[in-house]
Amino acid sequence: MHKYLSAIGFKHIESKKQLKKLLEYAETTFQWEKTAKVGNQLEISERVKHFTKDMGLMICGTYDQEDNYEREYYIPFFEGKSPKKFDELAIERHISKNSYAGVCEYPGIGISIIYYLQNGVEYLSELNFGQFNKDAVSLTLSGLASEGKILLPVVQEQKSFMEKEESLRKHRKLLKEARSGDESAIESLTMQEMDTYSMISKRIVTEDVLSIVSTYFMPCGLECDQYSILGEILSYERRENSLTKEQLYVMTLDCNGLEFDVCINAEDLMGEPEIGRRLKASIWLQGKLNFEETEI
Repeated sequence: MHKYLSAIGFKHIESKKQLKKLLEYAETTFQWEKTAKVGNQLEISERVKHFTKDMGLMICGTYDQEDNYEREYYIPFFEGKSPKKFDELAIERHISKNSYAGVCEYPGIGISIIYYLQNGVEYLSELNFGQFNKDAVSLTLSGLASEGKILLPVVQEQKSFMEKEESLRKHRKLLKEARSGDESAIESLTMQEMDTYSMISKRIVTEDVLSIVSTYFMPCGLECDQYSILGEILSYERRENSLTKEQLYVMTLDCNGLEFDVCINAEDLMGEPEIGRRLKASIWLQGKLNFEETEI
């Protein structure tokens, strides 16, 4: 049973019999299918069944030379709506199956972001035809949350939008220069970290850590595409799974300047989302490559 089935509205699938029935239904009533060749004898397939806007099940399988289809695995998916350009974009196939992991750099966070690639067959098709150019594609990140809590916002100094953007721009510039070996940039970042550490050490005596740290985005667990996040809610909406009628929340978050969408089952969420409040959650990060060049 996939851990994140609940996030798209299948929280009450509890037995293998129920899961088998669901997968057979999705496999035979899919809305669209994409295929790509692997070598000379194998053709892999992605069949997509939506159960509400931008989310559902992806059934992944293969066709043999006699055009017989065999299901290999499935994933719940959720497509975000905020395409962006990222640095150092790379894709690598998983060892055990025809699926892909992606990695990219986002200067505002300061770590490499690893995600599960949603449209692996489309990527493989571009690769087969020699049309893949990583500098000409954008990436849309999204997350499925297994559990989450709504936290109140923290009191912060009032800064204008332009001041915040300028501060983020300078920080990203320093990180980029530090990666290229600039010693003055490394020294500046080190001093910033020391100041932050000193501030936290003083405030943690009388305050809770979540009143000091407004947002974060950090790896969680042993799998590379799992993250623990705390993000400010920029917008949200409620959706319903068309088959189970379970209620879902889709939220657009800001985590250290990185904006992306997260989906969670309403039964797995503690608290009521509102713009300005924060979501604390564990997510499975997914990404979709957009091959038509997008102006960001």
